[in-house]
Amino acid sequence: MKKSVFAAAVVASFVASNIAKAEPQAEVLHWWTSGGEAKSVAVLQKEFADNGGTWTDMPVAGGGGDAAMTALRARVLSGNAPTAVQLKGPAIQEWYEEGVLADISAVAEEKGWDTVLPASIAGHMKCEGSWCAAPVNVHRVDWIWANADVLEANGIAMPNTWDEFNAAADKLQAAGVIPLAHGGQAWQDATVFEAVALGLGGPEFYQQALVDLDPAALQSDTMIAVFDQMRKLRGYVDGNFSGRDWNLATAMVMNGEAAFQIMGDWAKGEFLAAGKAPGEDFLCSSTPGNGYLYVVDSFAMFDVDGDDKKAGQNLLADLIMGPNFQEVFNLNKGSIPARTDVALDKFESCAHTSAADMAASSDEGSLLPSYAHGMALRGAQAGAITDVVTAHFNSDMSSADAVKMLADAVANSL
Repeated sequence: MKKSVFAAAVVASFVASNIAKAEPQAEVLHWWTSGGEAKSVAVLQKEFADNGGTWTDMPVAGGGGDAAMTALRARVLSGNAPTAVQLKGPAIQEWYEEGVLADISAVAEEKGWDTVLPASIAGHMKCEGSWCAAPVNVHRVDWIWANADVLEANGIAMPNTWDEFNAAADKLQAAGVIPLAHGGQAWQDATVFEAVALGLGGPEFYQQALVDLDPAALQSDTMIAVFDQMRKLRGYVDGNFSGRDWNLATAMVMNGEAAFQIMGDWAKGEFLAAGKAPGEDFLCSSTPGNGYLYVVDSFAMFDVDGDDKKAGQNLLADLIMGPNFQEVFNLNKGSIPARTDVALDKFESCAHTSAADMAASSDEGSLLPSYAHGMALRGAQAGAITDVVTAHFNSDMSSADAVKMLADAVANSL
């Protein structure tokens, strides 16, 4: 009996020792496969290794994450989920509802995430009050970019209202300059649309129409005015816009072929990579109106077996929210840190503007999730809105007809 008790104690001690020494393991599924994103992931991998972890990379290129989601579903259905997955917005909640996400509240609470994240952004990282994801960055969507020389040559200042934008565009068009560089892809149409909706309707209208999907807001006179402005913008786009990638539209602004582009701050990365300086070669400001539309990249942690994998999740979550990675990643990507206490000494002026506006908008209640970039709505509802927006933009459909179609499409998607 004594030998049995002793043997059991030895086994228990051995198991406890191995749990304590569990080497952090992480298999990470993401679609950051090129440029600054790949460099940033490499930084995270090195930090993970320097802290004793073993990283298994699972990059899945293509489709803006669509291919990665297909791969993820196959893994989850086979009972072999990755440790961490690049997810954003409502997709995090959808996976939580399937019962496959892990709870990383211990790390979040120990490190005080609630004290360094804007409340709106922290809300996306929680699943019924528990932390289930870690944010990497904040991209602002409602930016307008401009060629500084083109504006100066034509005596034009950055517009503060949509009427000012229209007047500037008319002047540029008369001078033979393409006013607005745009790519004819549905998501780019949606990006412009939500910026116009925020600018003309204000934060409360945006919340009601494109987050809450309130039928009255969707069918309002304000929404008709939004489509009226979209029709104006269609007239400022060149005839070869169909199917153009966003970065090619950015290049048009860069080389002076076009004056403006309405695009998220990933466009800034194109300017900087080309050696252009903000305030000198290109100008940045929020699109006319007030408020702040954001998209947040994040990693959700999936429920996995094994102390090594759980240790990997905790370490990964800690590093993702660490000040060093938040700085390095966002310097490469053009976004700003999700946590508000990271020093911005190494960031350029547009990033400083973004951070200041994010803080002010958070205080004012006008920090709002982008519908066009998967932060505000689930796929069916977002797709229904975008289908109407792009159908209107590429036809002679009246604003009144577009508003009716919009309300019907949203109702049918619910």
